[in-house]
Amino acid sequence: MSLNSILNSAMSGLAASQAGMGAASNNIANVGTAGYARERVALSAGVTGGRTNGVLVGESQRIADRFLEAAVYGRAAMSGRADVTAGYLDQLQAAIGQPGSAATLPARLDALTSSAIAMTASSTSPEAAAVFVGDVSSMLETLRQTDDDVAALRANAAAEIEDTVTRVNGLLTRIHDLNDNIARSEGMGRSTAALASQRMSAIGDLGGLIGITVRDQPDGRVTIDAADGTVLLDRRLRQLTYPAASGSGLQTGSPAIGVRFSGEAGEQGPSTGDVIVSPQVGGKLGGLLDMRDRALPLFSEQLSIIGDALAYSLNAASNAATAVPAPNVLAGRDTGLVTADRLGFSGTASLSVTDGAGTLVAAASIDFSSLGPAATIADALAAMNTGLGGAATASFSDGRFTLRATAPGNGVSVAQDPAMPAVRAGMSFSHFFGLNDLIRSEAPLVPPGFQPSDAHGIAPGQSLGLELRDGGGRILASQYVTGTSGPALADMLGELNAGPLSRFGGFSLDESGRLAFEPSAAGGGVTLAVTGDTTDRLGTGQSLSGLLGLARGPVSSMSVRADIAATPARLPLARVPAGAVLGQTVIGAGNKQGANAYVDQLAAPVALGRYGSATVGQAAARLISSAGAEASRAEDARASASARLDDAVSRRDSFSGVNVDEELAQLVILQNSYSAAARVVATANDMYDTLLNMMR
Repeated sequence: MSLNSILNSAMSGLAASQAGMGAASNNIANVGTAGYARERVALSAGVTGGRTNGVLVGESQRIADRFLEAAVYGRAAMSGRADVTAGYLDQLQAAIGQPGSAATLPARLDALTSSAIAMTASSTSPEAAAVFVGDVSSMLETLRQTDDDVAALRANAAAEIEDTVTRVNGLLTRIHDLNDNIARSEGMGRSTAALASQRMSAIGDLGGLIGITVRDQPDGRVTIDAADGTVLLDRRLRQLTYPAASGSGLQTGSPAIGVRFSGEAGEQGPSTGDVIVSPQVGGKLGGLLDMRDRALPLFSEQLSIIGDALAYSLNAASNAATAVPAPNVLAGRDTGLVTADRLGFSGTASLSVTDGAGTLVAAASIDFSSLGPAATIADALAAMNTGLGGAATASFSDGRFTLRATAPGNGVSVAQDPAMPAVRAGMSFSHFFGLNDLIRSEAPLVPPGFQPSDAHGIAPGQSLGLELRDGGGRILASQYVTGTSGPALADMLGELNAGPLSRFGGFSLDESGRLAFEPSAAGGGVTLAVTGDTTDRLGTGQSLSGLLGLARGPVSSMSVRADIAATPARLPLARVPAGAVLGQTVIGAGNKQGANAYVDQLAAPVALGRYGSATVGQAAARLISSAGAEASRAEDARASASARLDDAVSRRDSFSGVNVDEELAQLVILQNSYSAAARVVATANDMYDTLLNMMR
């Protein structure tokens, strides 16, 4: 071997040692950097003319396992979603209130029941009615306040979605830029280790925000898909847009997240056609979508169920009684019906007109069964006005039934015939029309009692949007009902049962006239939701989704009737005795026969449509227990996801991470190698000097 070959080999050894020490020093400097993968210099033997000639020093390379890194991305998404879910459900628990607090729903309901019982005492004072009315108001106020807190949480979730979308866009832009730099460096034969580490750190951050699948490409780039299959990054940069106008079938007030191409300068390009609507997208974003579109709206709906059950129970009692003296006008709620609608009542209702002293001055017994099954509301009006003989008048306008005493000092009341009570969908005449309600709301408070032959009332251009979601929040099918297949509810049911939703179950009307969905074997665990409703049934102002029990009215619209709230003594507690004759005093201050009905109705089950049947107390207990159980499960899921993420990070770092002792040992080896190469250089230098001296 020539001296030049010896010197070249020694110099390459010095370069290799220097490169190795540089990589080891960089590793030690980054020992505390999360997700950093250690680097090693690629070394190979130099061969010239078939003979080994020193060391070839390549570019530094990351020591990483893409499968371990993919596991970290996946578990980061699980942890991000679990953390969001547990955090929001913790706040929801706080909104419900601490057990034992006087402001919680169970405590309010207990107080309400106690004050109802107090009114039944024979020696009760007028203050008992005032306490009861106050407890009803407090119960509704607690429901309203809780619903407001839930609405605030949903608004927070929407704001966090917007913030998360912004962060996702920033990370996608950074990864796209690093992709370009890495591909360019690899093409030029330069090291990409530092750039790859930066990209891996950005992808790790992205994985916590949204579930992703990362694929390595031959040119050093990576492509990224969301967990729901949406392409987020390939050779073209994409950006998420929120909110985005979409006809994707989202619940009302829940805008979709669109995906658009983006130029290199960040300018917004055309839509890709993809829309992120499902919590299946994973990560923090998936958890926020689940809170916004499923968990929090479901809790609000359950609050409305409690309000509906409370209103149904108390209104059933108040409509079976009358105030003393009886009111001059009984004005009902908006039922969504018109005078041409089917009456639907069988049995007999008793109408009474009393003077200021409670003396019966006029009475009429209306046998609705005798009017026939085809009788309309107009037919009932005619029969009632004929029977009352001018002492009072019945009218129906804008979906509201009104009964008015003709003389200013007289009052009107409605009672059931003891032998053959007037009933539609299990409700008395007064209760169905809300003539003497204690709790008022612009939204429907009772089942509609519809039959398939009744008109759906959808006008041209109006529609009702429905969708089905699975247990994970993924949209299975959606459909818009336009009513163009025919005017009757039977035609609308046929439209639904022939549409895309029918793959997962069938539609019908239940015994209360609400729309019922029975899942098939393929539709187990699905939930039906309203995505939009522009219907106005026959111009009454009531939507079809509200009348059919698909969308519950907010508890914020419920309140104690204004005249009773102002004067609790106007609470209906008296009952007109059956068989009373004209001139008989039928109601007075001591008549409190209707008080027991409030206690009985609070303990009686109420038909709640798809939520089955339950008392007010059972509905409240169901809400609180389900919220508590879901919060507990979410906390367990957060702990489990965090532990699994820590395990994945530990496994990745045990393979790719920096071990200080190992790096220090490597430095010692490299220093010795450097010293050995330096000695070879020195020896070769001495040999050159000797040869030169010999030449002189």
